[in-house]
Amino acid sequence: MLSARQETILGVVVETYLETGRPVGSKAIAGRGGLDCSASTVRAELAALEETGYLSHPHTSAGRVPTDLAYRNYAESVMGRAVARRKSDDGLDISAFRREVDEAMREATTALSRMTDLLALVVAPPLGTATIHRVEAMLLKPDVVMVIAITSAGDVTKRAFTFAGDVDPGLVEWASTYLNEVLVGTNIGARRIASQLADPALGPVESEFVQRLMPAVLDLEQTREATLYIEGAGRLLDEKRASELPRIDRLMSALEQRTAVLRMMRSAIEERSVFIWIGDENPQPAMRSVSVVGANYGLGHRNLGSVGVVGPTRMDYETAIGSVSEAARELSRYFERLYV
Repeated sequence: MLSARQETILGVVVETYLETGRPVGSKAIAGRGGLDCSASTVRAELAALEETGYLSHPHTSAGRVPTDLAYRNYAESVMGRAVARRKSDDGLDISAFRREVDEAMREATTALSRMTDLLALVVAPPLGTATIHRVEAMLLKPDVVMVIAITSAGDVTKRAFTFAGDVDPGLVEWASTYLNEVLVGTNIGARRIASQLADPALGPVESEFVQRLMPAVLDLEQTREATLYIEGAGRLLDEKRASELPRIDRLMSALEQRTAVLRMMRSAIEERSVFIWIGDENPQPAMRSVSVVGANYGLGHRNLGSVGVVGPTRMDYETAIGSVSEAARELSRYFERLYV
């Protein structure tokens, strides 16, 4: 358990190191952060923090640098104000995005990477457990019917069907109502959907019309080839960060293969607030040279997916925590609007 003075000194060390990237000495700390103590007292506290694993000492005459334990302490200390901070003018706003989930995911990933200057990850809702949420049929032209299908995971498909002659508007309206009554809540899958629509009670006209529109709903099985979106890998490869990312080759390989990253993010799907892995805390060995800050988004009490940023352990945790929290809130609002 750290004393109040040690908490303050540790916070100053971490913030100073985040700003400069250089070891922090006692002279740079004395008099800062509301400290009313001498340099000798600061040196004694620094030694105590080093003994308890919060700081390391690169050279005998050099200052201290934070360890992963120090970053963890600091991240938890700024969590409250970072999550509650107001959205900046350059923040994430997906209210004007198209309703297609794929584009929303890509836009959110790009915006998050830009906001934090880090590599950003967004995991879309898994399709395997999705059900059909809504089906809409509408007449675009006298001979063209548009069908829109939406899953409980937020996936959307649109398909237009052109008929040889004019289509009865009443038949289209009936089909929209019927498809919702029969399919809403059905698990995604061609066999299940075909079985639900094989209704012997339908007349020949209605049956033929429904079978003609059925491919629009079957398309839901093919709506997503990948569930992980990545943006900003180049931000980890610039010269200023090269020395801060050991085993960058292993990290890039993991990002390219995606499996380990998906497994990592999904392992925290039940978390109700921001989750953080610093260095060796990461459940995936390939990601233990970096820090990951993430948050889940969803509907009510059900998490659908997650967002996160990846960077060196010497990252701006307050900005990262605030940004992923904001991104998660906006994606939650997006899916809520999608279902209205």
